[in-house]
Amino acid sequence: MKSTMSETKQKKLSMIPYLWSYKWHYLLGVIVLLLVDMSSLYIPQYTGDIIDGLTKGTFGFEGVKPILLKILLAGLAMMLGRFGWRFFIIGASRGIEYKMRNDLFQHLETLSARFYNSHKTGDLMAHFTNDLQAIRMAVGMAVITTFDAVVMTVMVLVKMIVYVDLKLTLLAFIPLTLVAFGCYYYGIEQKKRQTRRQEAFSYLSDKAQESLAGIRVLKAFVQEEADFKSFEDASKNNMEKNLAVAKLQAVFGALLDMVTGLSLLLTLVFGGKMVLNGQVSIGQFVAFNSYIGMLVWPMIACGDCVNTFSQAAAAFHRVAAIFREVPDIVDADTSLQADCELHLEGDIRLNDLTFTYPDGELPVLKNINLHIRPGEMLGILGRTGSGKSSLADLLLRVYDCEKGMLLLDGKPIDEIPLCILHRDMAYVPQDNFLFSDTLEENIAFGLEERIQEHPELRDSIHQAARDACIHDNIMDFPENYLTLVGERGVTLSGGQKQRSSIARALLKDSAVLILDDSLSAVDTDTEEQILENLMRLRKGKTTIVIAHRISTLQQADHIAVLTEGELTEYGTHDELVALGGFYAHINEKQQLEQELQEE
Repeated sequence: MKSTMSETKQKKLSMIPYLWSYKWHYLLGVIVLLLVDMSSLYIPQYTGDIIDGLTKGTFGFEGVKPILLKILLAGLAMMLGRFGWRFFIIGASRGIEYKMRNDLFQHLETLSARFYNSHKTGDLMAHFTNDLQAIRMAVGMAVITTFDAVVMTVMVLVKMIVYVDLKLTLLAFIPLTLVAFGCYYYGIEQKKRQTRRQEAFSYLSDKAQESLAGIRVLKAFVQEEADFKSFEDASKNNMEKNLAVAKLQAVFGALLDMVTGLSLLLTLVFGGKMVLNGQVSIGQFVAFNSYIGMLVWPMIACGDCVNTFSQAAAAFHRVAAIFREVPDIVDADTSLQADCELHLEGDIRLNDLTFTYPDGELPVLKNINLHIRPGEMLGILGRTGSGKSSLADLLLRVYDCEKGMLLLDGKPIDEIPLCILHRDMAYVPQDNFLFSDTLEENIAFGLEERIQEHPELRDSIHQAARDACIHDNIMDFPENYLTLVGERGVTLSGGQKQRSSIARALLKDSAVLILDDSLSAVDTDTEEQILENLMRLRKGKTTIVIAHRISTLQQADHIAVLTEGELTEYGTHDELVALGGFYAHINEKQQLEQELQEE
């Protein structure tokens, strides 16, 4: 059911399903709101009746009591009703915001690397904050305000005509009709300014997130002042866009006040003459002025509604654009999802593999032919930019290559269900990512079970940490495995982060393990111990080790050397050394460096 809903939202985001799920809340809220408006409508009339009764002497204080009781009951109904419509309608808007935020996050998790390559984190965060808040206000308070403004205007006008006078009502209402025309043009301009305002906020959010995430680099290169200037510019742009919105609101608000004042002035002048001529009683005149005051709220609400809906329209457009994004990497046949009980054996074959990134022009991998049998360890060596990590991305289906170029267990990789591929492959990337959580949770991240529900997993976690040679370091921390690491594991050293990531991958015990330059930050003795553990633990399982150090690769069954995306050398360590090519040159160079260090 979830996947079906997600697929629908990828094509088009519609508010109708969200609103429909809270239809009873809105219906009850509108009914309660109508009762509140009706109750408030009678208070000016009752007040006018009291004034007329006391002025004409038709009844004394005893006659006032029943009317006062009616006013009290009307006030009580308004108090309870206002709680009621807030509970139903505002509650519904919060529920819609909650559902939309969850659906947006769920949809973002389905999108492929291409999307995140072109969208910044700060901009996406703005969708979760400002944009969803604007939509919530539109389906909450703006709905109340719109209904209240329309219904209240109609009811008050009817009451003014019936209880007071038709001509005086028309005379007072004519200036207020100007507001309708003003709202139309105000809405067009406000939508433009709100769009620019939200874009400025997104850029500011992204700038703040990026600067704080990279604060150590900023300090290391003494770029605090330059970065502050860049942030100041973004903040100034955000301020200017907000001021543009505020200026428009201020002008429109002042025009509303002017129109309202004109209506009151006409009422006082012509209504006062009608009182003097005996056409309208004093009580009716007082009630009429109260009704004019009640019409002011719908006029002001008109501007607020246009402002809120303009913000929501701009926000909805931005959020809908994300929902229209579709993942590049999907199961070719949705029926494959039912085959998740199958398991990979780890047989990998590359047939003339050529790959160009979606936004690239030149291929990063060219005509590569390889066969990695189940249980073998393949080492991959190459200069920076030779395509090593690109090959790992293809194996993990971060990107797709042409059909038939990459086979897993004899099948094209796109015919392997993603649930199997992700379950049976473990990966340690170059940029080791640790979450702001405990070391224990970070190592156990790839498990389906949670530690809190299965405490017996701790023994396996500790063993994986021993195999990755990080256990002793962890036990030296004050909280041991419950030590909290900072954002992206910033409190750990590079070697500790690498070994924690290796422990996470080993704990998963997958059919295929890919290590992408994952031992570069550890010393040679620790590296040797980890490799010995790998050889022992990975018997019968396929392992791919990408590295720059020969010492990391020499125990592999086969080693592939990539040069500018092409497979230029292939064989065992001894075969490649005897070949006298690039691999032999790097081997000799690194041996000399090691000898110099030992001296």
